[in-house]
Amino acid sequence: MRAVVYRGVNDLRLETVPVPRIKPDELLVKVAACGVCPTDIKKIQYGTVPPPRIFGHETAGTIVRIGARVKKFREGDRVALHHHVPCLDCHACRHCAFAQCAQYKRTGITAGFEPAGGGYAEYVRVMSFVLPGVVKIPGRNSFLEGAMLEPVNTVLKAIHRLALLRGDFVLVTGQGPIGLMFTRLLALRGMNVVATDLLPARLELAKKFGARWIFRAHEDAGDPSSSQPPLSRPAATLSPPGGERAGRGAHSLQSAIHRGFDAAIVTAPGDAAVLQAQELVRGGGPVLLFAHTRRGSKTQLDLSVVCVDEKDLIGSYSSDLRLQGEAARLVFGRKLDARELITHRFPLEQTPEAVQLAARPDPGSLKIVVTPDRSK
Repeated sequence: MRAVVYRGVNDLRLETVPVPRIKPDELLVKVAACGVCPTDIKKIQYGTVPPPRIFGHETAGTIVRIGARVKKFREGDRVALHHHVPCLDCHACRHCAFAQCAQYKRTGITAGFEPAGGGYAEYVRVMSFVLPGVVKIPGRNSFLEGAMLEPVNTVLKAIHRLALLRGDFVLVTGQGPIGLMFTRLLALRGMNVVATDLLPARLELAKKFGARWIFRAHEDAGDPSSSQPPLSRPAATLSPPGGERAGRGAHSLQSAIHRGFDAAIVTAPGDAAVLQAQELVRGGGPVLLFAHTRRGSKTQLDLSVVCVDEKDLIGSYSSDLRLQGEAARLVFGRKLDARELITHRFPLEQTPEAVQLAARPDPGSLKIVVTPDRSK
């Protein structure tokens, strides 16, 4: 089969490799779609893991072979895959720290070499311990929607960490694909979302996804030497819901800015954005980091903000198996219409170009997907 193999830093090669052999308790899936994820991009660009590997973990496809001991699925089932599943029994799992579970840290889907997701290939082997995360795709939904389940799950997990109350004011910094998912899912829960981004086109889309207010960010946001006050001038205001007068809506926003947001979510790996978020949340409000996944980066923080002001600085990484059903209902029921996030599809042989665009998005790009099955 064809596969795109990682051979070193920024070195992705289209090669011919053996179709994976499955064990009696495993599946073989023909890949139809695989999203390009920033965590894989960082591994490719910075060489944080040794080659060779076949990346790609936001995967959907068709089951073409079933091990003799597998009873839940049939050949021909269209499925969305889930590459990390915790044991649910170890010390980390008992504390709901699933991403720290030893089994969770094993990648359960491979197209060859050291397991790394394998979605940038024509076929993947799905190991037994991740079968609980496999979800059947309803007939009306596409493989592209199936490939979005994993990233939606990661966003759901992060939101669950925040312990928000309906009506809270939440700042979402960055309106790329992940930021827009946060905006939509928070709006569905009755939050007042304030969205920021550098790009006007993304801010307009944030309105469509449920942001109450949008602001044009500036490059030096959060820099103490910057002369621009944070969030001083709205770029645009949505029509307030439920017949609320525009003036009243603007007043409620100003009140929230004055007292501080109830939470802030940083979806881009910019330290200045973290500092701004800490400034803008109220005492007792959390700041959640979602994109600071590259190890070794350091920054300076005023730790009294965390201690005295009780502005928690927390992180959220990867997915939560327990939320897989909720993620599927949101995506397949199109309460979060993932189709609107997908702007580019690349064939397998153009995976390097797909990774490059996802790493350096242009104003018109959001979610990038590789489609190894050329008929899809």
